[in-house]
Amino acid sequence: MLMNSDYDKPLNISSDRLVTIDKLAEIVIKISGKKLTIKHDLSKPQGVRRRNADLTLIKKVLGWEPKISLEEELRRTYEWILSRLSSTSVSNI
Repeated sequence: MLMNSDYDKPLNISSDRLVTIDKLAEIVIKISGKKLTIKHDLSKPQGVRRRNADLTLIKKVLGWEPKISLEEELRRTYEWILSRLSSTSVSNI
């Protein structure tokens, strides 16, 4: 919808669910099927503690809102990235 519209400014097109960075990492780790541990380096700046997208503008411009969960969005993105990596030889990276 966005690419087919005349709107030419940035718009958030993700989930508006408030999620901590730790929770986001946990979701991606689960999707990946990897056994990873989240570690925190408290000697470094902490940065943003949570993220969510403000979808007010896209709802106004396109009348759009997400229909799938954040987990499903991330799963599809993860699988898309994996498909791109598997079709690219290491020498092309």
